[in-house]
Amino acid sequence: MYSWIWRHLPFGLPGRIIGSLVLIAAAGALLWYAVFPNIEQYMPFTDGQVTGTDGGGTGADTLTGPSAGPSDHASLPPPDVIPYSTVSNAPAPSTTR
Repeated sequence: MYSWIWRHLPFGLPGRIIGSLVLIAAAGALLWYAVFPNIEQYMPFTDGQVTGTDGGGTGADTLTGPSAGPSDHASLPPPDVIPYSTVSNAPAPSTTR
């Protein structure tokens, strides 16, 4: 595919290099402005789950999610409950020196 594109770009070597850069920039712009904004809602980049302050923090470092408002705290489990299983999918402990 790349050789076909390279053969069909006009104006010799300088035109091929400039044309390749233009095609790369166009593909990047298409991804940046069209594809990535549309798939952002399906990606896990905004799933923050840092809660609590160990070590006497002021509470400013508590994050419960991307839209942590006052009403969200009513549905959270108590701080001493782990919301996932600590038994399943746990690898066997390795021996260390």
